[in-house]
Amino acid sequence: MKNIKKISSIVFCIISVVSLASCADIATARTATAPKVIIDSDYNTMSDDGQLGVMAAQLQAQGKINVLGITVVSGNQWLKQGVADALKSVERLGVADRIGVYGGANYALSHDFATIKKEQALFPGGDGYLGAWSSPEPTSQSDLKAPPDGFATTAKLQSKGAVDFIIESVKKYPHEVTILAIGPMTNVALAVHKNPEIIPLIKQIIYMGGAIDVKGNTTPTAEFNWWFDPEAAQTVLRLPIRQVVIPLDVTDTVILDKKNYDRIANDPHKQTIVTKLFKQLVGYGFDGKNGFETNPHYTINIWDTLTIMYLMDPSYATKTEQMWVDVDTRFGANDGRSVGYRNGSPAGVVLQKVTVVQRFDNARFFDAYVDLLTRPVPVKLQ
Repeated sequence: MKNIKKISSIVFCIISVVSLASCADIATARTATAPKVIIDSDYNTMSDDGQLGVMAAQLQAQGKINVLGITVVSGNQWLKQGVADALKSVERLGVADRIGVYGGANYALSHDFATIKKEQALFPGGDGYLGAWSSPEPTSQSDLKAPPDGFATTAKLQSKGAVDFIIESVKKYPHEVTILAIGPMTNVALAVHKNPEIIPLIKQIIYMGGAIDVKGNTTPTAEFNWWFDPEAAQTVLRLPIRQVVIPLDVTDTVILDKKNYDRIANDPHKQTIVTKLFKQLVGYGFDGKNGFETNPHYTINIWDTLTIMYLMDPSYATKTEQMWVDVDTRFGANDGRSVGYRNGSPAGVVLQKVTVVQRFDNARFFDAYVDLLTRPVPVKLQ
């Protein structure tokens, strides 16, 4: 009897090991065939870019996405600060060994601060948000602001730059790489300029950028991401690549309210470092954080995270329209303004037909958003 039990135990162990190996193989296979993505971002700890980083890692753990890397560009913050926040993010999530961080462009192609100040003086308005230009450029580690849980100690910046990483990734996986462009377009513009042969090899670009039929935010006419580097945005939008634009037209209608905020920040059964940082850095009017008083009517627009859910399933977009989109790069009140043409390119300009998202399935989006931001951390990638 003892021998029978012993043999049975051995057989059970073998089956268990084989099953676990099979599960791991299946998960690995799923990730290998999942959409390959580069997140090109002006990264931050837990605003829209940081939230998208969390969602991407959780989706990768489910085998639904394959994040090749995070490329960082100046925009919301200067490059050095964005890199520091991105490194801490992948370390915090436990994915630093699988998702590398690559430093990119520190300055826009041509939209410098002197030009911005002249435009502001002559054409005031908008919310005045300047991103990186709101603070002095950091020159050393001592100039950087640590995330609330400290700087990364093990995650390191990749030696390869963002531009070369984009080029090499697209060449390695022709027609497979989606670029989630959730910051200024400087890195991508530099990549296609340096190596134009990658243009037909990019599968698609999904942007959070532009304002087609609504007002801008940074200025009365321009959305921040494309305003920060209008020349780069215009360059990339004019490329013959499949492109999807998620502009302020839709982000103005996807609003984080107190109910959904509480589902993330205040669910006692789903507390992680991510939810705690979310509460600390996004709380403001919801919970009276950082000197703000609690406001029962306080809401926040949702921006970058719409791009990753559209990638997962385009049916999240309940209304879209095909347009030819361009960006104004001329000095003046409309610098950085995006324009959507519904009847083809204007005379003398060759534009590309792109999909412009106008409305989202908000209820379905927030269910996914809450779920991904409240999953266990560290993330267990296969």
